[in-house]
Amino acid sequence: MAALTIGAIGVVFGDIGTSPLYAFRDALTPAAGDGIDPSEILGVLSLALWALFLVVTVKYVLFLMRADNQGEGGVLALTALARRALGWRSRTALLLGAAGAALFYGDAIITPALSVLSAVEGMQTIPSTAAFFDQNTVLTVTIVILVGLFAIQSRGTADISRLFGPVCMLWFLTIGGLGLWHIADEPTIFRVLVPTYGIDLLLTHGVTGLFVLGAVFLTVTGAEALTADMGHFGVKPIRIGWFFLVAPALVLNYLGQGAFALASLERAGAAHVAFVNQSWFFLMAPESVRGFLIVLAGFATIIASQAVITGAYSLTQQAIQLGLLPRLRIRNTSAASSGQIYLPAINWLLLIGVLMLVVQFRTSSAMAAAYGIAVTGTMVVTTCLAYVVVRHRWSWSRTLAIAVILPFLTLDLVFFGANILRVVEGGWVPLVVAAAIGLVIYTWVRGKSIVAAFERQQSISLADLAAALAKRPPERVEGVAVFLTGNPEAAPGALLHNLKHNKVLHERNLIVSIRTADRPFVDPDKRGHGERIDDNFSRVVLTYGFMETPDVPRDLGLGAKRVNRALDPMKTSFFIGRNTLKAGADKGMPLWQDRIFMFLQRNASDPTDFLKIPPGKVLELGEQVTV
Repeated sequence: MAALTIGAIGVVFGDIGTSPLYAFRDALTPAAGDGIDPSEILGVLSLALWALFLVVTVKYVLFLMRADNQGEGGVLALTALARRALGWRSRTALLLGAAGAALFYGDAIITPALSVLSAVEGMQTIPSTAAFFDQNTVLTVTIVILVGLFAIQSRGTADISRLFGPVCMLWFLTIGGLGLWHIADEPTIFRVLVPTYGIDLLLTHGVTGLFVLGAVFLTVTGAEALTADMGHFGVKPIRIGWFFLVAPALVLNYLGQGAFALASLERAGAAHVAFVNQSWFFLMAPESVRGFLIVLAGFATIIASQAVITGAYSLTQQAIQLGLLPRLRIRNTSAASSGQIYLPAINWLLLIGVLMLVVQFRTSSAMAAAYGIAVTGTMVVTTCLAYVVVRHRWSWSRTLAIAVILPFLTLDLVFFGANILRVVEGGWVPLVVAAAIGLVIYTWVRGKSIVAAFERQQSISLADLAAALAKRPPERVEGVAVFLTGNPEAAPGALLHNLKHNKVLHERNLIVSIRTADRPFVDPDKRGHGERIDDNFSRVVLTYGFMETPDVPRDLGLGAKRVNRALDPMKTSFFIGRNTLKAGADKGMPLWQDRIFMFLQRNASDPTDFLKIPPGKVLELGEQVTV
């Protein structure tokens, strides 16, 4: 339990643990636009602490962590649960899951850019180094760190990830200690635990109060990781880490920043100078140890970025298995852990997006406006899926489900609305990213459905074909033919083309279909299910969890044993249907969408690679399909 808790602290809380670098400073900025008074500092601080309590502690730690799919969490795991509750073909659950996944990618490019940039900017708070670290130098150092981080992904991070837990524990102890030290500057700061300070700020500041609320949400970014990483560590270690270390450290640090800002305001008033909103987090540390704090912050932000990158890999793998995205090349980087994967395409696309953000926004304050929309949007989706789960999966009454979920949804929508106001400042970035990913998902799902409909029209029943071939058998050849198909009840197109053009039938023919379960993992002993049709044909269904990578040759051994024969690798051939796509303006999708689908199809990972089939054993047969 101790080891799991330390591991969870290093992976789960990296993102939310680096929020103190910029969250309080950026939340004060709207309030300080026309001068600031103590009540505004207290109001911002009160809103930040209550956001931590309501969103992270109550909603995620105490409630949503109960909605797991065999231990796995996250937006797509909830989607799978919701689809099971509503019916596997439920469009509502699928649409919500696709929206949540699309928004997550916006978060995945902003987190590394914002967190690493904010840590490097700390060098500007040291008088002796500020002259050397102008804005261009800060950007250069940030870009070098980010390029190095993404470059090492292909080698795997299993070895260095062992350091994540101890480093993050040191980080939380350090920021908690800093905050505790500065609480002495204003011991009455604990009064902000009364929510009236935050409520008064919202009621008296109009639109400015909404901008403050949108910025305050930066304190809870990373809360989604608490549920997304449940499968790696379990619920109990994450809760222990939150209640006994992370939450106290964050609360103490924010209280310390608030007390330090109040003391600075008093000094500015006594000296008759204007109050300047500054990087309170780094300024809390004495100059003699500030360099150590900046280095530690750099490591913490790298760990937070690594967690988001790994999360993007995992989410993509789940989306592929659920049919939301085309097949992509997936590499396992650790023999000991199936969760250690690397997707080259996703890695380099994320890096391009991250670098574009850094160059475009240049400062962490400018970039912070883009952060909240992606996170709040994902939270809204998560809450909607949670309603489906508690209402239809847990069989709660409608009254009870609404009574529990509505307050969470209202809170999410208030934060989302507050962040929408910041679209012009940079909030458009995650919306554009999410729209692009959403278009890709919709185009892929729609295109595949058109191809599947065409194949259904051309197909015949496998049972009818088997009966016809039994009466008039074609030329027979030695060996085993494995025909991969999405519909095990119909004769695969590759089988029909083989009979039509080659006019032969193998001695044994396995009709193999791959299924994705609504759970993360499937027991290997229950992977394959075989059914004998006649002396010529057998039907095999291989079922995988949505977090597993298929390996057909390995698992066909399980399916083949069920029909009492083993496969001889030297006498087995795999047949895959591969249709040629043709764009058509008068049917199917619009022409521009046809082009996108055809591009996705051409650049999808080869099915033989994705299914772990030896390339030398594969024959591809198909025909032209207009989409």
